[in-house]
Amino acid sequence: MKSLLLLTASGPLLILTSHESLHDPKLLEELKHKGIGKFVAFDVPVSLARQRYGGHFQAVESGLHETDDLRVLDFNGQRVFQLFRFDELGTPILQEQP
Repeated sequence: MKSLLLLTASGPLLILTSHESLHDPKLLEELKHKGIGKFVAFDVPVSLARQRYGGHFQAVESGLHETDDLRVLDFNGQRVFQLFRFDELGTPILQEQP
């Protein structure tokens, strides 16, 4: 499982996914289908997201299935930015799909 912070045109999202990589074509297609084709992404350590979100993380994590492998953990950008420091995030990944 991966936890990713996506900076999108409509604002930050923190997602959980069962995909191993942000570069997985299935994940990119799923994001594009949701209207997210251009973004900056940061890996967020899953253990850190679990610690910061507690029970909410567990509830969202339990909803991940093979047929539903992308879940939004948080869409409140202000909260996401308050919970994580930049030095806790991975290297930025730029993604732009046609």
